[in-house]
Amino acid sequence: MRLNPFAKPPLPPQTASIADAFDDPAAFGGAFPGPSWGLWRAIIKSAFALPMTDDEVAAFRSVADRDPPRDHVKELWIIAGRRAGKDSVAAGIAAWFGAFQNYDGLLRPGERATIACLAVDRGQAAIVQRFTRALLETPMLAGRVARETNDGLEMKSGAEIVIKTNDFRSVRGRTYALVIMDEIAYWRDEASANPDVETYRAIRPGLVTVPGSMIVGMSSPYRRSGLLYEKWRDHYGKNDDRVLVIRAPSKVLNPTVDQDEIDEDMAKDPVAARAEWLSEWRDDVNAFLPRDLIEAAVDRDVKARPPIPGVRYFCFIDASGGVSDAYTLAIAHRDANGMAILDCIREIMPPFNAEQATAELAGIVRSYRCSEVTGDAYGQVWVVNAWERNHIKLNHTERDRSAIYQDTIPLFTSGRVRLLDDAKLVTQLSQLERRPMVGGRDRIDHPKGKSYHDDIANSVSGALTLAAANARGPIRVSQSLLERSRRCGPRVF
Repeated sequence: MRLNPFAKPPLPPQTASIADAFDDPAAFGGAFPGPSWGLWRAIIKSAFALPMTDDEVAAFRSVADRDPPRDHVKELWIIAGRRAGKDSVAAGIAAWFGAFQNYDGLLRPGERATIACLAVDRGQAAIVQRFTRALLETPMLAGRVARETNDGLEMKSGAEIVIKTNDFRSVRGRTYALVIMDEIAYWRDEASANPDVETYRAIRPGLVTVPGSMIVGMSSPYRRSGLLYEKWRDHYGKNDDRVLVIRAPSKVLNPTVDQDEIDEDMAKDPVAARAEWLSEWRDDVNAFLPRDLIEAAVDRDVKARPPIPGVRYFCFIDASGGVSDAYTLAIAHRDANGMAILDCIREIMPPFNAEQATAELAGIVRSYRCSEVTGDAYGQVWVVNAWERNHIKLNHTERDRSAIYQDTIPLFTSGRVRLLDDAKLVTQLSQLERRPMVGGRDRIDHPKGKSYHDDIANSVSGALTLAAANARGPIRVSQSLLERSRRCGPRVF
C-alpha cells in the first residue's frame, strides 16, 4: 500500500518525558552527554515534577534554595552566567514541546500551538532556534518537522517553533505552548520603557488554553530592576509550585568552563565579571530615576504645546552628522509656579543632510521666538556655522550630558517638571543608568551597545535644566518688545 506523504506519523510514546528525551541518544542525549549536564537534568526534572534521586534533589537545592516543586511549574526562570549552557537547554525544552507533545483536540481548526523564542533582536533569538533545529535532525525526530518557514519550523505535532523579537505588540493573539525569553535582563525597546514586563503581560493570556504551557526566562543578571529581578526577589527560595527560580554561577552549571577565562575577566573588571560569570546582581548599575516617577511627569495625550505670547523659551539641541545618530531638539519654559515645562520635541532620524536638518530645526526654534540654542561641543565649527547661516546663535554648554542628567533629578523628585506624551522620551529616560565613579560622583549615560540611544533624553534634559535655571520665573516679554520682534525678526531676543 502506498503511504500518504501528508499523513501525520504516530507521536512518540507519551512515556517519553523530557528527562527521557535528554537521556536518550536517539533523541537529545547526544547533545547533552556526560555528567557535566547533571545539574541541568536535575533542574529540568524539578521543573516538570519528575522523579529525582537524592543526589539530584541535593544538587537542585544548592541552586534553588528550596524543595522541588510538587507539580509542573508554569514559569521557570534561570539566572546563570555566561557559557552555562542556557541556550542549549532552552533549545532542548523547545524541541521537546515541538516533537514530543500532541496538540490534537486542543486547538481550533487551522490554529497552531506556538513555541516562541523571544530575544532583544532576531539574531539573538535565532541562536536558540538553530540549536533547536539541530536537535530535531536526529533520525528519530527528523520526520517530526513538517517544513521550515521564514520564522522557524512547523511541526507535524500541530506546533510551530518561531523566533521573534521582544515586541510586546507582535506577540499578542497567538496560542502558546512555550515561550522562551532569552537574555531578558538586557531587553531594550525604543518604543517601550519596560518591554520585559509588557511582553510578559501580552503573552500570558495566550498560554491559558494549552495544558502544560510554560514560560522559560533565561539570562545573565544585570541591574536590580526589571522582570527577571522581580521574579528572583519574589520567588527565589520559596516553595511555589507555579514559579521556579534558579540562580547559579557558570562553573556550577557547566564544570567544563575554563577557569582561566573567568580569572582573566575578574582581573580586568571584577564588578562586570561577577555578574557575567558568578551570576551576581550588579550593585554598581542603578536606574537614573524610578520609572513611575518619570511617567508621573507625563501630561497624557499632550504631544506638543504651542508658543505662548510673552513667555521666554529655551532650546537645546543634540546635533548629528546624519549617519548614525538622530538630530534632536527640545524646547521648554518655566511657568509662574517654578515648573519646568516641556513644549516641543523634534527628532530627525538618519540618514539625512545635516544642513537641511539644521534649517528644519531652525524654523521650529524661530516659531518659539528664540534667537539662540544650546548644545554640546559636537561638530564644533560646522554646527555653529550651520545655525549661524539660519540666523541663530549656538551656545556650547560647559556641562556634559551626565551632569545635565544630574541636574534634572531634583526636578523630577520635587514634582517640578511636566513632560510631553512621547514614548521614546519615556523609554530613553527610563533606560539611563547611574554608575558610581572614582571620587564619589555618578556617571549617567545610556547602556552600552549600538541599539541604545539617548538623543531625545539629552535634548529634553538640557532644555528643562535651562528653563529651570531661570530663577526669576517666566520671562514676560513686554508688548513693545513683541512689536519690535514682529518688525525686525527673530534676532531681537
